[in-house]
Amino acid sequence: MEHKDISLERQRAAPRRRLPDWLKVPLPGGDSYRRLRALVRKHGLHTVCESASCPNIGHCWNSGTLTLMILGDRCTRACGFCDVPTGRPSPPRTDEPEEVGAMLGQLPLRYAVITSVDRDDLADGGANHWACVIRAIRQKCPAVKVEALIPDFRGDRDAIATVCQAAPDVLAHNVETVASLQTKIRPQCRYRWSLKTLEIARRQFGLDTKSGLMLGLGETRPEVVQTMRDLAGVGCKILSLGQYLRPSNKHVEVTEFIRPEVFREYRQLGESLGLQHVEAGPLVRSSYHADRQADALRNA
Repeated sequence: MEHKDISLERQRAAPRRRLPDWLKVPLPGGDSYRRLRALVRKHGLHTVCESASCPNIGHCWNSGTLTLMILGDRCTRACGFCDVPTGRPSPPRTDEPEEVGAMLGQLPLRYAVITSVDRDDLADGGANHWACVIRAIRQKCPAVKVEALIPDFRGDRDAIATVCQAAPDVLAHNVETVASLQTKIRPQCRYRWSLKTLEIARRQFGLDTKSGLMLGLGETRPEVVQTMRDLAGVGCKILSLGQYLRPSNKHVEVTEFIRPEVFREYRQLGESLGLQHVEAGPLVRSSYHADRQADALRNA
């Protein structure tokens, strides 16, 4: 069966650039995939798997795992790597926490990842809505572990604390790229906000924390090493390292395809620097095998 790259297949306007064999994945399909898609539509929810054109959608959905995206499908920021649409979001849905809990209650899940768009239009960045979603999952699905992949809330300590007080099992926030590329890749974000978010969650609330880093954007090896040191320094426990893939010709270009053996080297190096678990590989994304990553902490 021929394999096609999903991110390029979905964006026909993107330039055709030959991908290494290790980055080619099958198109999504299968009974579990169709069932999950139907449930998402039924409850009027969004997934980052679809909105961000994740190449792992077929694998994850057929394994019965997905990442729900709350607070709408329009982001107030315009990051150069991200395929989530930018624009003026609608007001938060007051019924969304209950809908998320109801949907997850219909699935044989033990681990759920929740993320959101940035909502800089809201006074608290959506923090209270986040807390309501986590508590609704706790009420309707008490056996399900919750990973909250949150925005930086512009470094607002009160907003970060509001989410942390809802006690997710893992508090995740992605730095996305090295410090020198933040302005180019994430112009409305700040590296220090990201580190502060993780530090508050770990140092103040004792939560297991996690971050993600994309490679192939022009970073250097010493910069990757320094980023891993910075994350370990604020108590980050888990790091995901993956290859950046350009969603369309409107997004930042890929500067390099990182070979699988380099990811293996970074994994060993990151763990030697104090990160408890590093999930590294070309197709790794922040939510990829998230349940296994959390298990690695508990079994350490």
